[in-house]
Amino acid sequence: MRLSAAARRLLESDGLAHVVTINPDGSPQVAVVWVGIEDDEIVAGHLDVRQQKVRNLRRDPRVALSVESDVTNPMGLREHLVVHGRARITEGGAAELLQRLARTYLGPDVRFPPMDDPPPGVISRITPERIGGVGDWVAS
Repeated sequence: MRLSAAARRLLESDGLAHVVTINPDGSPQVAVVWVGIEDDEIVAGHLDVRQQKVRNLRRDPRVALSVESDVTNPMGLREHLVVHGRARITEGGAAELLQRLARTYLGPDVRFPPMDDPPPGVISRITPERIGGVGDWVAS
């Protein structure tokens, strides 16, 4: 599924993404991450490959994420994007991706991660399968 221009704008903004993965016992696990877009995939970098969200995605690729916009609709509800999809993990490249995303989230001159020789980490790449929420990205 291709992301609409409105969905891409929100995903490339400084809105934080709430990513939901599935724990081994079937319960949800929620993490807040920086996201960006590469081609039609939503990407996030993870330096620590031992994080629960990374372990969950390696075991079960089903994922949902939400991003809240800064627009309140006429009904008083904050617009938000919800993406359901499947993730794949690629090895390495997390530090470079996080540096690119840091320019959006922290400012143009920031150095991130703030360490010498960061670990290669992993990148989660989410392929959207269903789009929902409240906003221009939802088909009427």
